[in-house]
Amino acid sequence: MNSLEANIRNDSTKGQLNALRKNGNVPAIIYGGKDKNQKVSISKKLLKTLIEKENFLSNIITLNVDGKPQNVLPREVKYHIISDEPYHVDFLRVLPGVKIKIEVPVNFINHDKSPGLKRGGVLNIVRRKVELKCPSEKIPESLTLNLDGIDIGESFKISSVKLDSEVTPTIQGRDFVIATLAAPTVMKEPEKPAETETAEGEVGAEGTEGATAAAEGEKPAADGAKGDKKEGDDKKSSEKKPAEEKK
Repeated sequence: MNSLEANIRNDSTKGQLNALRKNGNVPAIIYGGKDKNQKVSISKKLLKTLIEKENFLSNIITLNVDGKPQNVLPREVKYHIISDEPYHVDFLRVLPGVKIKIEVPVNFINHDKSPGLKRGGVLNIVRRKVELKCPSEKIPESLTLNLDGIDIGESFKISSVKLDSEVTPTIQGRDFVIATLAAPTVMKEPEKPAETETAEGEVGAEGTEGATAAAEGEKPAADGAKGDKKEGDDKKSSEKKPAEEKK
């Protein structure tokens, strides 16, 4: 369990709060239960270290308030609109037997043991977090789903997750899907065009015969030099060359 040092603050003006932040601290408040709300301050540097860790808002933290430890759950972090630095934090007291709503992340294990993934299947995650209602002292760190033996077409539903008897999903009345292992998406290669342009500087196949005749001092066949072609054929030959090849 992570811990943070916290100091009780007695500021009452905006100027005092600004001075506190300028000194590298973040104002926070502890609420919940029968005790009064407590105004405290914590180190911004240490707070940012915890925030950078995964699942900050679903992990219980021990706050040492002037040396007295108490378990709390971070409920909200407010950030400065310009600097994007932590500006204020709300902590909820963790009290035995008190149920709260909380979003718990979903974690997948044994990817390398899934025959579906080995065959190119795609893990389609529908819900990366699941909202649960549970006693504050029984908050699970994550919901773990095992991919060992899972093949294409199979899915994970909330009924697949083993939960404590006192821990229930807030969505009731249906066995909702958390993730599915879908078939691979095959990308079809584009078809080659029916006609392709000849390389620059090359002569098209249909113009080769005429070019050879011209080089030897003969007239191209299209001008009637070859007697075995009819006049109509010669005309077709001269018209057959596509416009795009005359570059």
